[in-house]
Amino acid sequence: MKNQINHSKEIMWQATVSCDSSYDGIFFYAVRTTGIFCRPSCRSKVPNCENVSFFLNGNDAQNAGYRPCKRCRPDLNMKIYDPLESLVKDTKQLIKNKYVQNLSLHEIASRVGVSRFHLNRIFKERTGYTPRVYLEKIRVNEAKELLLTTNLNSTEVGYRIGYQSVSSFYNAFKRNTGLSPSQFRAYRNLNNVNQELD
Repeated sequence: MKNQINHSKEIMWQATVSCDSSYDGIFFYAVRTTGIFCRPSCRSKVPNCENVSFFLNGNDAQNAGYRPCKRCRPDLNMKIYDPLESLVKDTKQLIKNKYVQNLSLHEIASRVGVSRFHLNRIFKERTGYTPRVYLEKIRVNEAKELLLTTNLNSTEVGYRIGYQSVSSFYNAFKRNTGLSPSQFRAYRNLNNVNQELD
């Protein structure tokens, strides 16, 4: 088991260079030239050894004048911080809150602070969907809810959930459910089945 006190600078430096997450929470490293401190697992560019100081806790680093890294968030009180998980969570929340707006992938990526390419790749790796497909699923679930709980017609439902044309709504709905919006409403009313929506 690693000892918090008896770490040589060489061991801590090796853990920093190799981004060893097993040392997260045991020490932090700070870089004089940037004024930032990080977790050992941080994927930031490896600094020059002579510019690095080590601290046993984040408060000591902050008291010494260093700011927490925005990538690895050493200021958060958690053993392991997964920035990619936070990116996915923020993206999902943004899409859920703004699904009615016609947000482009570029706009979504810009709001969560990464490139379109990076967001598309990470989001698909973590969820199995691209942000656009996830947006479509959110919209279709909202459409199902409206079809079952209101008297709005299919066209009105499509516009209400953010589609700019009836055909794009119809195609998205059929792609996700296998039914047209009117078939879905008729089928559900006929069977009167209360299925829980995702």
